[in-house]
Amino acid sequence: MTGRNANFTAKLALTGLVLLSLSSCGGMGKDTMSTGSIPDDYRTRHPVVITDVEHSLDLPVAQNSSRMTVGMGDTVAGFAQDYRRSSNGYVQIMVPHGSANAAAAAAVVRQVRSQLASAGVPSSKMIERPYQAQAQGDAAPIRLSYTATTAVAGPCGQWPEDLANDTSDNKHWENFGCATQANLAAQLANPTDMIAPRGMTPIDAERRMKAISDYRNGRM
Repeated sequence: MTGRNANFTAKLALTGLVLLSLSSCGGMGKDTMSTGSIPDDYRTRHPVVITDVEHSLDLPVAQNSSRMTVGMGDTVAGFAQDYRRSSNGYVQIMVPHGSANAAAAAAVVRQVRSQLASAGVPSSKMIERPYQAQAQGDAAPIRLSYTATTAVAGPCGQWPEDLANDTSDNKHWENFGCATQANLAAQLANPTDMIAPRGMTPIDAERRMKAISDYRNGRM
């Protein structure tokens, strides 16, 4: 074998050895990422789900009541605002029957309907139904409810395993991130924001020109 051929063979062998080494390192790095990283994601374990949820409000009525209190009226108005913002379905009004406060509830429910109507809930969307309540015991409430598309996450507080078992494997524990996801879902004013962004509103040309003018004149 000539010297030139020997050098070429040696270089070829060295190149193959280097490529083999790099391939081995790449495989080791991939395995390390797979076993040393955290494979589970709290967003996957505790996803924010868009679903139909029943929203309800219980209004306790005292046995000797004949009209709504100021606080009760404010609560009903807030319930109506939430309904108008998130739903256009029916509002169910459940009135207790057979309880000690049944007569008082029947008188108060008329004012509840009036308060809902004044807050923008159409009378055609109100469905009033009686329900059997206990004759003895606490004051049976008037229950208002409606169904609306809502963002939810959870339930939280799940601890099926010892934390030491998860941390030793460098994994998230079962409840990790659940509170954050639940708080995010609760803060969504419009659940469809999780699906797609809203359309942009028109620009405020006057406000834009003032901001540009302030910037040019060094007032920002």
